[in-house]
Amino acid sequence: MISLFMSRVFLLISLVALLSSIAPRGAAAGALTDQVRESIDAVLKVVSDPELKKEARTAERRRMIRQVASGLFDFTEISQRSLGPHWRARTPAEREEFIVLFGDLLEYSYVSKIEMYSGETIRYLGEAVDGQQAVVKTRIVMKQGPEVPVDYRMMQNGSRWFVYDVNIEGVSLVSNYRSQFNTVIQRSGYRDLVAKLKAKQLERPASQRATP
Repeated sequence: MISLFMSRVFLLISLVALLSSIAPRGAAAGALTDQVRESIDAVLKVVSDPELKKEARTAERRRMIRQVASGLFDFTEISQRSLGPHWRARTPAEREEFIVLFGDLLEYSYVSKIEMYSGETIRYLGEAVDGQQAVVKTRIVMKQGPEVPVDYRMMQNGSRWFVYDVNIEGVSLVSNYRSQFNTVIQRSGYRDLVAKLKAKQLERPASQRATP
């Protein structure tokens, strides 16, 4: 169910996040960039800690990264947008179940890819705020190949801003998942989609699963 495109998306998202705190501060920096930078500084502290790098502490390290990720990404909003029109038909219990399962998938993908950092760099192109929505534009400079445009789409919730979508080379993370989920639901029903998400969750050790 998760395509090669999605694997690349999460690798790029993770690089954007990881490198946010490494990229030079300049005119493009703003309040949203600073908020993202603060969150990612915490991730860098975890992934650069020699003690936490030990195999015996993998589960602990990943829990700590997931905790930071949950402060950056709005998994409820991402879940609702990714399920699209099928969200309205879900009961409160179904919605909660979906948020946990899909959030687990997103967090695990994020954590797995962020541990693959290998020295890429990033350029900030600026941020634009329109009311309670905003976008932070960046480009990842790969070691080989062209620069990759990556835009964080954010929305305000109280005093914080959270990422609700990521656009990679003009393709939306949420739109891609929505297309995949809609295909499954149209073909075999919503419960089959839930079953597939549960199967993905059960493929890995319980210590590496997110908890509600």
